Amino acid sequence: MNEIVSAKIKKIILLVITAVVGTVILFPPVVLFLTSIKTDLDALTFPPKWIFQPTLQNYATVLRFSPFTKYLLNSLIVVSLNTGVVLVLGSLAAYSLARFRFKGADSLAFWMLSVRMMPPVAAIIPIFIIMRNLRLLDTPWSLVIIYLTFNLPFAVWLMKGFFQEIPREIEESALIDGCSTLRAFRTIALPLVAPGLAATGILTFIFSWNEFLFALILTGTKAPTLPMGIIGYMKETGIDWGYMTAGGALALIPVLVFAVLAQKHLVKGLTMGALK
Repeated sequence: MNEIVSAKIKKIILLVITAVVGTVILFPPVVLFLTSIKTDLDALTFPPKWIFQPTLQNYATVLRFSPFTKYLLNSLIVVSLNTGVVLVLGSLAAYSLARFRFKGADSLAFWMLSVRMMPPVAAIIPIFIIMRNLRLLDTPWSLVIIYLTFNLPFAVWLMKGFFQEIPREIEESALIDGCSTLRAFRTIALPLVAPGLAATGILTFIFSWNEFLFALILTGTKAPTLPMGIIGYMKETGIDWGYMTAGGALALIPVLVFAVLAQKHLVKGLTMGALK
């Protein structure tokens, strides 16, 4: 009897904790969306109004009278190129580190990880000078290169663990049958780590989509991304909260759609290796 009561109490406590954590996580995007469908008067009311007449005027203004689609297209180009290149190069590097032993392999892996440890703000001035000398300022290519530099080590270390979970015997049997190493990687290893590949792609996509510092320093009027476009609603005369929150809500849509479509693979990828 005591065990049943104890189990019910633990379940109730777990549900309460889950509800609290879920509320904390969902509260900011909910407030963001509610503010985006308020008028300026309702948005600036204190205490906040929770019952109001919704309006879509902010979304209409953002889409019709601001270069929001330009910012969206720039972000999609930069993030898509970066994610694709990271997955290709990262999977090759991770497979090499997971399967081949050579002198300096551990040092090389740690050096790659150290790039990720470096604070981006510490390297922003040298990066700006390099991009200026290469004439890549205010172009999507500057952001693709920089995002690749910082996201590739993360992808390599993440996928390295996925490849290590695959039994070597599977690939060795294919090699005995005459399969080349590259073909074994392409036809055997990659399909087996597809969930991990999807998880890495989603996380890389999100990191690149939300990045603000390098977009602020390296872009101007020709290649601004969504984070740069959204802060454009902060002006000397004040902040257009309706337009800013509408732009923020629209910026969430591609990430949510991408995550929902790959949710199955994301869950499998993040739990690979948790159970044997």
